Amino acid sequence: MHGAAATATQVLFGLSPLLVSLAIFVATYAVIVTEKINRAIVALLGAGLMIFSGVLHQSEAFAGIDLNTIGLLTGMMVIVAITQKSGVFQYVAVVAAKAVKADPWGLMVMLSVVTALFSALLDNVTTVLLIAPVTLLITDALKLKPYPYLFALIFASNIGGSATLIGDPPNIMIGSATGLGFNDFFFNLAPLALVVFILTLIPFYLIWGRKLYAAPEDRAQVMAFDADRAITDPRLLKQSLAVIALVILGFMLAHVIGQEPATIAMFGAALLLLLRVWDQNGEDQSHQVQRGFAEVEWVTIFFFVGLFVVVAGVEKAGALKLLAQQLLELTGGDFAATALVILWVSAVASALVDNIPFVATLIPVIHSMAPTFGAESINTLWWSLALGACLGGNGSLVGASANLVVAGFAERAGQPIRFLPFMLMAFPLMLASIAVSSGYLWLRYL
Repeated sequence: MHGAAATATQVLFGLSPLLVSLAIFVATYAVIVTEKINRAIVALLGAGLMIFSGVLHQSEAFAGIDLNTIGLLTGMMVIVAITQKSGVFQYVAVVAAKAVKADPWGLMVMLSVVTALFSALLDNVTTVLLIAPVTLLITDALKLKPYPYLFALIFASNIGGSATLIGDPPNIMIGSATGLGFNDFFFNLAPLALVVFILTLIPFYLIWGRKLYAAPEDRAQVMAFDADRAITDPRLLKQSLAVIALVILGFMLAHVIGQEPATIAMFGAALLLLLRVWDQNGEDQSHQVQRGFAEVEWVTIFFFVGLFVVVAGVEKAGALKLLAQQLLELTGGDFAATALVILWVSAVASALVDNIPFVATLIPVIHSMAPTFGAESINTLWWSLALGACLGGNGSLVGASANLVVAGFAERAGQPIRFLPFMLMAFPLMLASIAVSSGYLWLRYL
């Protein structure tokens, strides 16, 4: 019953699973783009249709959900929600704002630098969970529109995340599939990430930076903030920072201790909840735990669940494999052409579907090219895939997990990021970063 042949015959009215899955996929994305209906509802309806139409069995749909991503997100959201209560993010915000004398453009650069650095050392999802609330806080105090800052945050997180093994989920997947380590990623990808980051600040300045203005009294008000007074609960601050430090250490040693990021994040969340409530009575404990879980961005989580199932349907029907075969035929087996096509195709594809399922499909395809190109030179193809998937994530709101987390915060703050306006600006900027990456690959490896 679960076999491909069995499932294919069970598709409604005997239709082609490929056509049905693509129709559901396109319809789901089309409705998400219109933003008439909440994206979580649309994704879950699309997921349901994949199962009801017979493209997927429920067990296959569940297998298609990347629980490592879901667990990592949920665990970090709980940790961030509790840590927020200590006032530490307000503290960071005040220090960052005062460092640039509350200058709006300086602030955008400062927040982008912090985001890119944290994204390389933590992972980009965790980073935006920490920085997005801070960004909304400062822009509110300076009476600035948060959109340009959140836009810059998304770009900085994906660019920074491309630099290391643990920075972005696609890199984690490539690393575990190939045995390439932290240093391999750092030495091969970090130099390019730095160049792309600096170049990306130029259009940001031309589009927004020149026009950003904060009234002198608002800037004076921010400069008058006392950073130390932002810390409202010193005990919780110590507990939170200790747990976050442990979680970060866990991420960095994940390969050594043989644990996945989701386990580390979930365990950290449970540990912080325990520290928060252990000296309270039963009723207070319930309130604290409910409050911690209520802060989770459930809309984002369920959007991911639905999206993973929709993409699993397209993958099961063979659409992604077809794309990979076309890719090889297109290059006629020429190595340099193959590397560049992988870069560009994975960038455009990652902008349209979440980069995680796409990378999962291309990994076996690239492995199968080893006999053609030799095991040594194949590393260049891994860097092509990593750069395309990570930087391509900037191309649209659904391109990377971090983008959706930022969108979730924006929505809750009453400043929603619209799918189409974001894509119209983000997609060309993303293509520019891929053009720079092509030059880098060509000069360094090809």
